[in-house]
Formats: sequence, C-alpha cells, structure tokens
Amino acid sequence: MPIDINELRDYKGGDPEKWRKHMQARFKPPEWVDEVIAEDERWRALTKERDELRKQVNKIQKEKITPKKKAKEDCSEEIAEMKAVQAQIKEKETELPMIAASRDKLLNKIGNIVDPEVPISDNEDKDNLVVNLHPSPPEAASNENLLPSPQGTLEYTLPEAKPLTHDDLLWRIGGYEPVRGQNVAGHRAYFLTNAGVMLNQAIINYGIAFLGARGYNILQPPFMMNKDVMASIAQLEDFDEQLYKVSGKTDDPDGATEKYLIATSEQPICAYHKDEWIGKSELPLRYAGISTCFRKEAGSHGRDIRGIFRVHQFEKIEQFCLTEDDLEVSQAEQKRMLEAAEEFYKSLGFSYRVVCLVSHELNDAAIKKYDLEAWFPGQKAYRELVSCSNCTDYQARGVGVRCGGKSNTKGDISARASFCHMLNATLCATGRGICCLLETHQTEDGVVIPEVLRPYMAGKDFLPFVRGPAELSKGEKGAAKAGKKK
Repeated sequence: MPIDINELRDYKGGDPEKWRKHMQARFKPPEWVDEVIAEDERWRALTKERDELRKQVNKIQKEKITPKKKAKEDCSEEIAEMKAVQAQIKEKETELPMIAASRDKLLNKIGNIVDPEVPISDNEDKDNLVVNLHPSPPEAASNENLLPSPQGTLEYTLPEAKPLTHDDLLWRIGGYEPVRGQNVAGHRAYFLTNAGVMLNQAIINYGIAFLGARGYNILQPPFMMNKDVMASIAQLEDFDEQLYKVSGKTDDPDGATEKYLIATSEQPICAYHKDEWIGKSELPLRYAGISTCFRKEAGSHGRDIRGIFRVHQFEKIEQFCLTEDDLEVSQAEQKRMLEAAEEFYKSLGFSYRVVCLVSHELNDAAIKKYDLEAWFPGQKAYRELVSCSNCTDYQARGVGVRCGGKSNTKGDISARASFCHMLNATLCATGRGICCLLETHQTEDGVVIPEVLRPYMAGKDFLPFVRGPAELSKGEKGAAKAGKKK
C-alpha cells in the first residue's frame, strides 16, 4: 500500500488536510483524498454492521437456543432466526472485500508527501531550482548568492560549445550501425560496433568498480518481473508508456503469471527484500544494479530520433539504497547518492548542473528528485543523465519491506507500521554517458578517452575517426531540400 490508510483517518491521528495540500502541490485533485475517506467510511460502516450481526448471532445462541436445548424444548424457530442473521453476515462479508478493493484502488492514486525544498510549480523550464553548477561559472566569483536559483532567472556563462553531435561522432569512430539496427528491430534500434561496444563495456565496468569501492553490493537482477510484483512498484501509466509485456508460452502452463521487461533495475531491486523484516542495525543497505533496460518511450514520439540518447534498449548502472524510517536519515542518504553521481561525472570530465525538480514533475513515490543534467557541447544544451529520488516508505509498503524490531503497539490507535525508506539514483545509463563523452572529448580527428576509462579500454587513450559523416536519411534529405526552398 503506497501510503498508510491511517494517515487519512483523523480518529487514528491522521491528518487528511495535510494530504490534500500535498496533492495540490503535485497539481493533482485534492478531492481524491475525500474519495478515499468516503469509501473507507463505507467499509468501516459495513464492518460495524457485520460485527453487530455477529453479536446478534451470539446473543441468539446464548439467550435463546442454548436454554431451550438444555430444557429439551423445540428451538427450530430460533435456529431459523440465527441462520437468517448468518445469511446477512455472509452477504456483508462478500461485499466487504469489494469495497476494500475499491478504496485501495483510490488510495493508490494518492502521492507521497512533498519535501519542503521542492519548488511548487508546474513549469520546470522556469522554476526547476538549480542547486549546483560544475565547473563553477565566472559569475560565481563575484556573486556568492548565485545558487540556488530558479532555472528561468539564472544567468551565467555557459560551458564551451563544440561542432559535432554524438550521433555523428559515434558514426565516425565506427561505433554503431543505426540503419542495420532499424532493419532488424525497427525504430530506435541499433548495433553497437567496435569502439561503441568497448565504450559501453568500459563505462559498465568502471561504474561497478566506482560503486564497489564505495561499499555498494553489486547486483544483476532478472530482466523480467511478474505482473503482480511490478504493479506493486510501478505507476499505472508506466504499463502503457514504458513497459514491454512478455508474450508467448512460459513455464507457467495456465498463463496466470504475466511478465514485463524491466525499465530500470530499480524495479526488481525494490522487491529484492520483498516481505522481509530488516533490523535497523543492518541498515543502510546499498546496491549497485547492473542491467539491460527496456522502455517503450511511448510519450517521446519524434524526440531524439538520431543516435543512442533515447532508445528502447540500453544498459544502466543504478544506485539503490534502503535506510531506516527516519526522514532526516533518508534525506542525508539522498545527498550522499547525489554526491557519488557528481564525483562519477567529474571523473569523466563532464560539465553539468544539478536541479531540484518542481513538484509537478515528481512521480507518485518521490518526495524530492534531483536531476543531474550534463552539458552536451555539440547540442549546446543540458541533457538529463541522472535522476536521484527519495521515495521514503512509499515503495517499501508496496513490497512489504519492514524495518526495526516488532514492537508491541497494542491499544495505541496512532501507531504506524515501520517500513524502510527506499532511494534510487542513476549512476549512468551507458548510452547517454557515451553521447556526452563523445561530444565533450571530441577533437578534429577523433575522441580522447577520459583517463579513468583507459584501464577498461585495453589501454586505448584515443578513438580516431575511421570514416566520414553519415549520409542523411531520405526524410532528412527531403527536409533539407524543403528548407532550401524556403
């Protein structure tokens, strides 16, 4: 369950108004909170009716049937009366799970709280809060209050621009074959070749070493998940916009276990401790997830068509951490994860900015999300490489990951079950990392390999151009001709 239903029950110490405000901050209808409350009251009223009927059955049994049986008198009328009440109980017990399911479905639409640092806005271009710039721009020397600042009002000298974009560079170093990939697997498909494969594997291996040195446990998860487990983690719209369903015969003869390909290792690692109880002395737990990821990108039609920045299949190194159920602890862990990502990209020589996303851009689970956006010199733009989210206990409730000891809270109506806080942060989606690396370290005749990657590149320090620019596609040639006519 994403949030505890007791958070909306004022008679149990809940604060429905607080949740209405959080929904407003997310630009979602606060009335959804009232819909949950109404359905919960309906469930509670029916539960009370059933309990009263049970008392009635006990009373008939005790006060009418038992005395007559002892006196060896006929009690058929009383038994019939009891059976009629029992039939009413059965009706209500049939209805109760349906009302509970309806209530829980509505409850699943309620998002997490919103962290006080998050800008309340639905305009990310204007109001995303820039909290860090690397390298520090010249303006910072004369203005120590330059940051944090809303993105739309922040003025500073942008990093250096360079002539070629990643798709051209990857082609010139002989690193990929997009047309042949599309012939095999359709839109956004590609073959990585030679230098492209080496860069991809080098980033994976460097990422493993980088996080391993920081105490992370390395995990390579299943690339498929059962639908019921995926549904306890992913939002409903993810099934339509992101997730690929696995079809065909499986080892399940009845076909009852539907499976979906993962969009990120965050999803299976979230369920790694499913239904477990983790002692606080064991926390924090830090995992580095290494996986291939599969995404439909259904909402990205026409965006980033060239190259490998936005594709259906890619590799990713993910940070995933669990902490105790203490907001200060998980907030500190989020900063630590972000710092790890910044160190990683500094070591690769990338320029970047870190932004705290506006409330409208938060998914239901996250209370705060930082994006690290690297500077792409060829595109002359910042592009997202990292998302770092604190989901507190929202995801843990869905997969039943408890923390702490089993305390005795009997009689305490305001008591809450303790669930671990879960946090996730990209370290590197390798395709995007390659894109930025190529644009950042391009020269007139090739690409310089960052020093930290050279041990994973068979000692290579430079990737020379082995061919000229790629030919334009038919569509691009047509667009170019149309542009000239104008």
